[in-house]
Amino acid sequence: MGDGCNMEGVSVEAASLAGHWGLGKLVVFYDDNHISIDGHTDISFTEDVCARYAAQGWHVQHVVNGNTDMNGIRDAIARAKSVTDKPSLIKVTTIIGYGSPNKADSHDVHGAALGAAEVAATRANLKWDYPPFVVPEDVKKHMGECIANGAASEAAWKATVSAYEAKYPKEAKEFKQLISGELPAGWEAALPSYTPADKAVASRIHSQTCLNALAPVLPGLIGGSADLAPSNMTLMKMFGDFQKDTPAERNMRFGVREHGMGAIVNGMLLHNSGLIPYCATFFIFTDYMRGAMRVSALSEAGIIFVMTHDSIGLGEDGPTHQPVEHLASFRAMPNMLVMRPGDANESSGAYKVAIKNRKRPTLLALSRQALPNLAGTSLDGVAKGGYIVHGDAAATPDVILMATGSELSMTVDAAKELEKAGKKVRVVSMVCWELFEEQSKEYKASVLPAAVKARVSVEAGHTMGWHKYVGDAGICIGVDDFGASAPANIIYEKLGLTAANIVKQAMSLCK
Repeated sequence: MGDGCNMEGVSVEAASLAGHWGLGKLVVFYDDNHISIDGHTDISFTEDVCARYAAQGWHVQHVVNGNTDMNGIRDAIARAKSVTDKPSLIKVTTIIGYGSPNKADSHDVHGAALGAAEVAATRANLKWDYPPFVVPEDVKKHMGECIANGAASEAAWKATVSAYEAKYPKEAKEFKQLISGELPAGWEAALPSYTPADKAVASRIHSQTCLNALAPVLPGLIGGSADLAPSNMTLMKMFGDFQKDTPAERNMRFGVREHGMGAIVNGMLLHNSGLIPYCATFFIFTDYMRGAMRVSALSEAGIIFVMTHDSIGLGEDGPTHQPVEHLASFRAMPNMLVMRPGDANESSGAYKVAIKNRKRPTLLALSRQALPNLAGTSLDGVAKGGYIVHGDAAATPDVILMATGSELSMTVDAAKELEKAGKKVRVVSMVCWELFEEQSKEYKASVLPAAVKARVSVEAGHTMGWHKYVGDAGICIGVDDFGASAPANIIYEKLGLTAANIVKQAMSLCK
């Protein structure tokens, strides 16, 4: 276990759900050496770990001498494997730096090398007479047997799969597709497309439509919410709840445990069984699961993070629930795709990108308020990250307006007002900065020509990062302070997120 790894700090949340679900194939080792960087854990930790895991429904064992009792460890593993109705924890008590005469059982061996003198003393103490980097013959022999045993196990597995395929060809085909890591052919066709005549609804609603359209064609799609499924709109309606007695169902009830939820979906994906996990909560609550999400990015785990109620548009719940700095913070995280779709087609496009990206996670920042469907948006345009949604692409504009999410429609409205005043206006949807940055220099220049200095960005979040696109001469309209508790339209008006203010700011640049 390393700092920031999947299990660091999440044992209470993840372990509780694992026990509840009865994950009988899960075996976890807990190394208890009583040492922290600060010293002995008696000064900071008195919890009975075995009792806690037993209370959470785990099968628990304790190997008292983890330094030399190899048979005890082997026997504990065998017993754990025999338990099929619950996960197993094996607590192993060890001495850190075992064998070192002067540094064992101390924090001195946690983060520093023993040093030449102590290495020599340790070798003498353990009666290890082999030169450095020499592998004893009996070890080589044992490993050779492991290779042969592994080959036999592989052959037996292949025979089992062949027999299964002969008996259940349809199910075997699906199984092979899943473990191959390849997506089913033509799955994208299930994504819905829209016209401006379609009803304006929140992008969280479009997200639910996408999930329910994709579920039948993506057998590995599985996920749920941290106690907010009716608000996040993440239920797959044709499936029930994944539980101990219903393992074939695909809706997961994580409870109020965002960090544990993030760790769990990481493990599900990194198991490499072909599952496509998603999880959901309010965007503001990513604060509770940022560590797990960072692990997703580090581990190249293509999790889909469905984060709704994405801005001050949440309104009446007040600034505690209005994420103003979160878009900027996740855009700063390497290998994380941050998508803020502006309408229905962009929501479908965001899911297309998220499903395809199996090596990097995607954060979908989705609205609570309804978004009109725009004539210029494109499902496929989302893959470019930034693209023109309004204005003559062949003409050089007087001003470029850029926006994401719920501010895209008001920005198009502002463009139309500016055009009435005789201005040539281009509106660019910057739905995903990371994807835009991956485009060619030529493409980026075609969308944001360097010659046009009059630029305005519009987003109901912190303006940090937008100056890269608006330049020194441009204007950023955003929220660089906390919001307030009021209906969304009132907050937007108060903070200048209106078509009228966009027009005003744009005109100030066009003089």
